[in-house]
Amino acid sequence: MEKDNIAVGLDIGTTKIVAMIGKKNEYGKLEILGIGKSKSLGVARGVVNNITQTIQSIQQAILEAENNSGYKIKDVVVGIAGQHIRSIQHTDYISRSNPEEVIGENDIQLLIDQVNKLAMLPGEEIIHVLPQEFKIDGQSEIKEPIGMYGGRLESSFHVVVGQASSIRNVGRCIQSSGIELSGLTLEPLASADAVLSQEEKEAGVALIDIGGGTTDLAIFKDGIIRHTAVIPFGGNVITEDIKEGCSIIEKQAELLKIKFGSAWPGENKDNEIVSIPGLRGREPKEISLKNLSKIIHARVVEIIEQVFTEIKAYGHEDPRKKLIAGIVLTGGGAQLKHIKQLVEYITGMDTRIGYPNEHLAGNSSEEISSPLFATAVGLVMNSIENSTQSAVRREVVNEQPKPVYINVQTPVKQRYEVEENYVERVETFDQPIEVKNNLAIEESTETKIRRSFFDRYVDKIKDFLDNAE
Repeated sequence: MEKDNIAVGLDIGTTKIVAMIGKKNEYGKLEILGIGKSKSLGVARGVVNNITQTIQSIQQAILEAENNSGYKIKDVVVGIAGQHIRSIQHTDYISRSNPEEVIGENDIQLLIDQVNKLAMLPGEEIIHVLPQEFKIDGQSEIKEPIGMYGGRLESSFHVVVGQASSIRNVGRCIQSSGIELSGLTLEPLASADAVLSQEEKEAGVALIDIGGGTTDLAIFKDGIIRHTAVIPFGGNVITEDIKEGCSIIEKQAELLKIKFGSAWPGENKDNEIVSIPGLRGREPKEISLKNLSKIIHARVVEIIEQVFTEIKAYGHEDPRKKLIAGIVLTGGGAQLKHIKQLVEYITGMDTRIGYPNEHLAGNSSEEISSPLFATAVGLVMNSIENSTQSAVRREVVNEQPKPVYINVQTPVKQRYEVEENYVERVETFDQPIEVKNNLAIEESTETKIRRSFFDRYVDKIKDFLDNAE
């Protein structure tokens, strides 16, 4: 019997950490088996700044996902983001020793390995090397060179670069959480897999993923990734502006933004007012919804204008590079009221909100179909592509036995009851030792992970972490 390919994605965001377990069903759609969320502590603008807090948040999300699904997580594909990410365009070539042989995967891998050796700025390392069009003996615009003849194989590449220390910190957090790192993916690429159709990628589209700490951009044209960028502003900056502008605490500012916030001030009348409870012993505070919208509008305009600058830097105004499918908004920030209309007004481009439900099985909950989980869904899809067996199911005989807890300092005659095929926990102590019944059988299935562009980079991180110890 063929085993299901169980995949796990871990989205380490600035506001939340999401662990998602999924598999493909018989119709090729993604079935979510379990999801775990935790408040992200120790991450600022997509970068880990407190290892201990991040590990705790990851463990909490992993535990919740395991409890929801009944699977034990072994390894995860992790999304990489943060303001340290940048992308460059690079062209490289190889001269083949025997032009009479057809071009194979080895030739393309040789070319990619050559690009991986590019000299970067101090402290930077290459995360992704993404081939674009190929050129064989001067013949250009070749999308699939395998099987063709030629002596000189040339290609343009989209190279994604990040700070080595930031990436290794993420690797350290994963390892210290008791799980393995099976892959790294740039978060905007994961989100794009989840919410964009192939037709949109062919026509030309800009994906804008508005997260808590950063806003990620990925531009596709002719089905190929053309440009990526990370803007160090997101939903948290809007919350901070509301907090300062209305002189309220952060929790209240976040609730105001979610419940009453709008990116278009003209929608609110002058007499629309919301009352916020005052701090202990103080009068309630009355806030005009029009003023609230003006605060949000000012910051959203700034974020969208920075993104639009990146779109223009790609060359959107060139007729050959025109993004016919316009803009797709996703991420938690895409849920802000009237943001679609504001983006269309600023950029003049068709805009829609991107939901990951196209790739999800029909019985998926409404919560998982939210733009909030687009990156996590994309990471699970990425893990499935890599044929990763990231989790194993625990099989139990009859009923899952409950553990007995016995204190080391407690005399052996301490009362506890044991029945056939069942163990009852009678009492817990200050220093419990867990005694497991041998009825639980864990299925051990190891599936070989298919090599991909970034597998060697993951190995480098693992080697670094092992040597650091």
